[in-house]
Amino acid sequence: MDYLISVYSFLVGYIVPFLIVLTLVVFVHEMGHYLVGRWCGIRILTFSVGFGPEIVGFNDRHGTRWKLSAIPLGGYVKFYGDENAASAPDFDAVSGMSDADREQSFLGANVWKRVATVAAGPIANFILAIAIFAVMFAIYGKPVADPVVAEVQPGSAAEEAGLLPGDMITTIDGKPVLTFEDIRRYVSPRPEVGLVLTVDRDGRMIEIPIVPKRAEIEDQFGNKMEVGLIGVVTDASVANFRRQELNPLQAVGAAAGESWFIVARSVGYIGNIIIGREKADQLGGPIRVAQVSGQVATLGAAALLQLAAVLSVSIGFLNLLPIPMLDGGHLVFYAIEIVRGRPVGEKAQEIAFKIGLSLVLMLMLFATWNDVTMLFG
Repeated sequence: MDYLISVYSFLVGYIVPFLIVLTLVVFVHEMGHYLVGRWCGIRILTFSVGFGPEIVGFNDRHGTRWKLSAIPLGGYVKFYGDENAASAPDFDAVSGMSDADREQSFLGANVWKRVATVAAGPIANFILAIAIFAVMFAIYGKPVADPVVAEVQPGSAAEEAGLLPGDMITTIDGKPVLTFEDIRRYVSPRPEVGLVLTVDRDGRMIEIPIVPKRAEIEDQFGNKMEVGLIGVVTDASVANFRRQELNPLQAVGAAAGESWFIVARSVGYIGNIIIGREKADQLGGPIRVAQVSGQVATLGAAALLQLAAVLSVSIGFLNLLPIPMLDGGHLVFYAIEIVRGRPVGEKAQEIAFKIGLSLVLMLMLFATWNDVTMLFG
């Protein structure tokens, strides 16, 4: 009986939230491809949420097979003339088509229609994220606090640099600071990187060089991460904690800014990994997404919906990376085709797709290794 209760708790606590979040994000991504592809006159053979064997499905009046598949780790839209779910072109099949059929194939569509169809998936992810964030900002507003220092922690970078209680940080590296959260967001991804703070101290503007210290912190669920800290704290006595109400237009603007922050942080993290400034242990796969989904679900539906927005931005960004097999790789081929005036050769595309498949598989294995290491120490 205890075993059954444990299984039930695991399913409800982790698997169900994971499937809700991932299915929403994947469905919207593939729907972007589907809608624009249909609008461009390209025949669509399959719309699948998940990979592998079909669990349930149906054919619509346009001949598209809509299905739910057994492995819930993604999805795909298969166009007429595609060789596989990764949209690798079937050159032999397309070359044997009649002119009428070829016009309905993905490969036979003009390059701008292919660009629009491929780009529509990541764009749909960004639109979903902005919509979710905008609704949240419109309903709940935006919690803000003035960027005023209430306390300087002993032994911190702030103490060494000479920051004092009462200082108001107005810019970092010349970029405006409007809220205390702006400080955290700028400093956190820059451990051991020299910054310049502009501080308003009793009406005098002072420039203070500072180097955030690298520190390991835990979130409320015990997940650990390394961040940059300067060691300043604020409180209600100086920071004017408040909830900023936003009208619909302001909410959309704030939502776009939130989505852009996630993209910029992702780009910065990858760049820091390349130059050796950060570890790659924060790259996670399905196991970590499931774990985080279960943890966030305990905070309520609104928090889980916001996680879906963050994941949607991340998947949109990931798919735009210039790796063959991903949407970004296809877009690189089309950019070359536009410049050259003719498509990339069949052999070159085949080799590129094999390399892309290897890279994606290695990334998945590495992310899964990180997940397993995280779980078992």
